[in-house]
Amino acid sequence: MNAAPYASLTPDLVLDAASACGLWPDGRLLALNSYENRVWQIGIEDASPVIAKFYRPGRWSDAAILEEHAFAQELAGDEVPMVAPLSFGGRSLLLHGGFRYTLAPRHGGRAPALESREQLEWLGRLLARLHAVGARRPFAHRDTLDRRTMIAQPIQAVLASSLLPAHLQDGYRNAAQRLDQAVAARLDTVGPVRTLRLHGDCHPGNILWTDAGPHFVDLDDARTGPAVQDLWMLANDDAAMQALLDGYAHLRDFDHAELALVPALRAMRQLHYAGWIAQRWHDPAFPAAFPFAAEARWWDEHIADLHELADALD
Repeated sequence: MNAAPYASLTPDLVLDAASACGLWPDGRLLALNSYENRVWQIGIEDASPVIAKFYRPGRWSDAAILEEHAFAQELAGDEVPMVAPLSFGGRSLLLHGGFRYTLAPRHGGRAPALESREQLEWLGRLLARLHAVGARRPFAHRDTLDRRTMIAQPIQAVLASSLLPAHLQDGYRNAAQRLDQAVAARLDTVGPVRTLRLHGDCHPGNILWTDAGPHFVDLDDARTGPAVQDLWMLANDDAAMQALLDGYAHLRDFDHAELALVPALRAMRQLHYAGWIAQRWHDPAFPAAFPFAAEARWWDEHIADLHELADALD
């Protein structure tokens, strides 16, 4: 594994990658907030800036990335406001300097006001439109939101990492396995639910609001799962969830049994977060951004959180 996967991704290479597509960069570069990939805003001569996303080496197959692009383009084609990748010579997945990347138009905006019932209902309608497209066909190459990807793999990453202090390994293993069992029991209680293609990481940072309304960005975590996965991260309380569902119901039916999955999905995300940091710790950006993960105290607190989550599910 490369100890510094983006060490050779210099500003000159970023500009050259845009030039290789026939664009004329004006030299202005702005690094945008992204840890999993590297994302830059590139100024273009006599045109609007573009956004360049350089994919983390080894994370996704080409087929999985192209499926992400196809989903974004399908949504945009159905007038769902989604920022879709640009194509050059019929290709949206590009290669330069050993890096896979894509370019997209820049669409600015501000975070949604999640305390506004009007905006929450609007987001509910928007998600219903996204899910109507997502339900047409399945993903073939993207991940599924399940215990393997959200629990088993992150646990393995943490236990294999030097971050977790040796004296906490047994405690972490027991807490994580207990939470896994509690999640499994909740999934069994709810039973089978309808799954579809999702945004997958629908938190407020991946929705930008303008005077024309909201639009989605970043399908990097698009995957198969239940519809409620794209709703719960936007709902700060029961009233907010109800506002989202009221908007959603205008355009698409929602299975209210899925609401019982939210505590399990929240627990899976929290466990996955620690595994993600542990798996990426070799990337110099991660110790700089998450220094707390090198402290035993944080792992003590994380273990306690896992037990609390298991208690809540039980």
